[in-house]
Amino acid sequence: MSLKESCQGSVRRVISASRRTDLAAHFPEWLAGALAAERADVLGPSGCLYSADLRPGSVHTLVLWSKDFSGLIADRCSLRTLLGQYDQLYLLFTVTGLGGTVIESGVPSPEAALDQIPELVALAGQPRRLSLRFDPVVFWNESGKTRSNLAFFPKLAARAAAEGLVDVRISMAQWYGKAKRRAARKGFDYVDPALEMKLEAAGQLAGTAASFKLNLFSCSQDFLAEAPGFRPSACIDGALLRELHPDGAPVSLNKDRSQRPECGCTESVDIGSYVQSCPHACLYCYANPKTG
Repeated sequence: MSLKESCQGSVRRVISASRRTDLAAHFPEWLAGALAAERADVLGPSGCLYSADLRPGSVHTLVLWSKDFSGLIADRCSLRTLLGQYDQLYLLFTVTGLGGTVIESGVPSPEAALDQIPELVALAGQPRRLSLRFDPVVFWNESGKTRSNLAFFPKLAARAAAEGLVDVRISMAQWYGKAKRRAARKGFDYVDPALEMKLEAAGQLAGTAASFKLNLFSCSQDFLAEAPGFRPSACIDGALLRELHPDGAPVSLNKDRSQRPECGCTESVDIGSYVQSCPHACLYCYANPKTG
């Protein structure tokens, strides 16, 4: 009996790699090593160590989150080859239009990011297994005016539609204490707009998305999920992953209780760690970026 067949009697797990840091972009050696060993030992946010079973027969879907999949596309550390053992990959690709600016100094330029989309569709096997994240929308003061990355969204939407993508996930920047201090050190005059301004921005986004027949989802922000044209997001959505799975394999539909109350994600096992500090150095990051 094969390993896959031996696991048919139990519901297989979704592996998340990772909300906590960009494993695909900056820790491919670690991720490749874990996949080769079919096990990941992870230091969780509470300081407890846990192990994740990465045997292909135990994994329903491997979900990858990144702002730069170029290393994966190029098979750095044989990562792409190792991922080929798994039944299903689901990719969450963040493209905000801010790459290379002081806001996201370690992220590829918007043009370089957009050029990765066709390769990612090919890697995932179909467009529905790739979701874009225009996350977050950022506002700031510059030269006496309030600016944002909203103007980039039509370009992103057009490219997404051209490649057959249907889902885009969005949030507005939340400036936690550590992010505020980081912005102050860089002299970045961020703006946290009033709700009225955020909803006005949501209306612009919804209008653009509708023109390209894209679905808009709000990530962990109820006020945005209630705006016309938006739905609440489950970035890891067990029902969708079952629908897309090549064998229609069952998977947990239970809410992931380790996430924020507003998060709609279903259960998964995250194999990233906050001690893996991310060199993207995004000013708004709630984790532990390397900011230099």
